[in-house]
Amino acid sequence: MIKVNALGDACPIPVVKTKNAIKELKGSGQVETLVDNEIAVQNLAKMANQKGYQIFSEKIREGEFRVVMTVSSDMPDEQAENRLPEEPVTCLPDAGKNITVVISSDKMGEGSDELGKALLKGFIFALSQQDELPSVILLYNGGARMSTEGSQALEDLRSMEARGVEILTCGTCLNHYGLTEKLAVGSVTNMYAIVEKMMQASMIIKP
Repeated sequence: MIKVNALGDACPIPVVKTKNAIKELKGSGQVETLVDNEIAVQNLAKMANQKGYQIFSEKIREGEFRVVMTVSSDMPDEQAENRLPEEPVTCLPDAGKNITVVISSDKMGEGSDELGKALLKGFIFALSQQDELPSVILLYNGGARMSTEGSQALEDLRSMEARGVEILTCGTCLNHYGLTEKLAVGSVTNMYAIVEKMMQASMIIKP
């Protein structure tokens, strides 16, 4: 059995990893794939049905699913002829799981700075009141000020962090503005991690 760890991977990466593992079988065998959302399970099941593979899936714990595909090299000809043609995987957001909010300034919009700061504070508050929160909030450049001491958005950011939202602030930006020791919520990150989070996002929201 080949085991594939696709935990934390956004669509369609779990399907791609599983397909590559099946190629490594070079015949019969099983591939076990671990994923962290039901959308990924559904996409893998769709692929298995199209290919004629046997599939078993189960929820191991909250946020972790196990999908096992059994591949046989002696598939009957009539089964091979009748299986559905392969369709591209459709990637859908999973209940806000891969939604990323990007804040790159301490104000929202162009024009009055005073109004812009009030609008951004209102945006972050409104975001914190949503039933489905983003998985991560990225703060860089002027946006780094929002996660530091004295920010009017701290209470709202902290409430979202308590509900599982990852708050990440650019370390280079904190250093540039002399705020390295004043981070008050979340953790410090780097540009590589910021790009990685954006690449994994199913949706990016930028106020």
